[in-house]
Amino acid sequence: MSVREASTPPHPYRRFVALGDSFTEGLGDPDPARPNGVRGWADRVAEVLGAQASVHDEEFGYANFAIRGRKMRGVLAEQLEPAIALDPDLVTIYVGANDIMRPRVDLDALVEQYDAALARLAANRARLLVWTAFDPGGSATYRLLRGRFALYNELVRESADRHGATIVDYWRLREYRDWRLWDEDRMHMGPAGHQRMAIEVLDTLGVAQFSRSSGRPFSDKVARSITREAPKDVR
Repeated sequence: MSVREASTPPHPYRRFVALGDSFTEGLGDPDPARPNGVRGWADRVAEVLGAQASVHDEEFGYANFAIRGRKMRGVLAEQLEPAIALDPDLVTIYVGANDIMRPRVDLDALVEQYDAALARLAANRARLLVWTAFDPGGSATYRLLRGRFALYNELVRESADRHGATIVDYWRLREYRDWRLWDEDRMHMGPAGHQRMAIEVLDTLGVAQFSRSSGRPFSDKVARSITREAPKDVR
């Protein structure tokens, strides 16, 4: 443990729960040592929060309920109540992309369901993080859905404002136009993309980030370096 780590004020989070689909499960960031075979940004965030809690002799718990392929109705039906039952003080939820990519979708009805779920989560007084959707304008495959994603984002912003949720603005993270941050399928983030998202989440939470090797906090410079030095198997 470095002197700087020991002197960093403890973060307030003791129970972190993540909800969602493949984005939060960690698809595209393989780790054969883990039960589901992936790591992902949420696990990376939990590792930092857990390590810092340990430095200050504080307890920390983490549960990731996210399941690949789930649409809005499935996430809310299967994950919401178990998450609330854990009485978390930090909740992240991003869902809806799988619905938006369907041939037909009622975005107003979709986000109405989401809004009701955010109301339930906010009632528990947990810190609540939600996401805007990624801007697919640079993708030949998904650019035709750009209008749908943009409308979804505006509806999510309204809901977040209503319930006091903090937004991680994926739409404005222009680094993700670099395909090296993506998996070969160009639908899921690769390891470098998940690392970049973990940094964004920790920055949004105001949590200092330390590398285990150097003890120095990650900075924007490090984030840019991660982008430039993406693994060769990420396109």
